[in-house]
Amino acid sequence: MAVDICGADTEEIKDILKIRLSKKRYTHSLNVAAAAERLAEKFGADRGKCFLAGLIHDICKEIPPEEQLKMGRECIVPLSPVEEKIPALYHAAAGSWYCEHVLHIADEDILMAVRFHTAARAEMSRTEEIIYLADLISEDRSYKDVGKMRKLAFENLQKAMLEAISFSVSDVISKGSLIPESTAQAYNHYAEIFR
Repeated sequence: MAVDICGADTEEIKDILKIRLSKKRYTHSLNVAAAAERLAEKFGADRGKCFLAGLIHDICKEIPPEEQLKMGRECIVPLSPVEEKIPALYHAAAGSWYCEHVLHIADEDILMAVRFHTAARAEMSRTEEIIYLADLISEDRSYKDVGKMRKLAFENLQKAMLEAISFSVSDVISKGSLIPESTAQAYNHYAEIFR
């Protein structure tokens, strides 16, 4: 049976994802949606909205980077000049554009959750925080300390955000890569909460 969430039929979206994504990425999307739904239930967020945002967060992950960049320049919050130098970030902005213009999802919270699920930003909504963390703790993730991150995510979303963004910034610095402005602002935002 199809489920309609925020004007989007989830069964139809799953069919679209099966075409657009590899089996591995499709499974990841299902796992992120499930983790997002559990986090939403735990923290009193809209379960349907979080499930949908988790499901579609990587919808443009496997299209050519030049297509991602084109869409990312026209999404709800266009790619910044620094982000344009980091192809790994294009898919989030492109996904936000695709969700709005192709899937006709008008919910700004969902569009922003897709847009910032990789770079993060200051003052994220509860839905945005949930999608950011669900992507990191989904069942298919196996990085060192994923168990610790899963536990923290279900204990305190904001502490988990600070931990996750701190790890991300450290990783980027160790590789000598650029840090998007929104990521630095997100780090400062969450660090300020726990000063």
